[in-house]
Amino acid sequence: MKVPKSRIEPIAECWNEAVEMERFPGVEIVREGIEDLRRGVTTVAALLVSIGAPRLRQIGLPVPEQVIRSPEIELYLHLAQSDPDGAHSKYNALIRRLVSFERAAERAKSSGARED
Repeated sequence: MKVPKSRIEPIAECWNEAVEMERFPGVEIVREGIEDLRRGVTTVAALLVSIGAPRLRQIGLPVPEQVIRSPEIELYLHLAQSDPDGAHSKYNALIRRLVSFERAAERAKSSGARED
């Protein structure tokens, strides 16, 4: 049985970077968001990746060019539909998780560049 390329493709160009990124906080939501954007599905993960798209691309992740417009507003509205009282806290927690991933990936990338 052949596994589709999209299922085995690492989320970074270098295998070592991809393996290291698996330990970063938020990797699961970033990976899920990239896949959801590829499929054209609007999810919390896709909205979060759309928010971080420029920085994630700079890190080297394969974020699709077509992202969700006004993702910050859309994410908040989506969260408020299911939990109006907790939307603000949940929004901030998700943004912190995204930023934690971005910072960890940037540190790994810059330390890897220095080792080369």
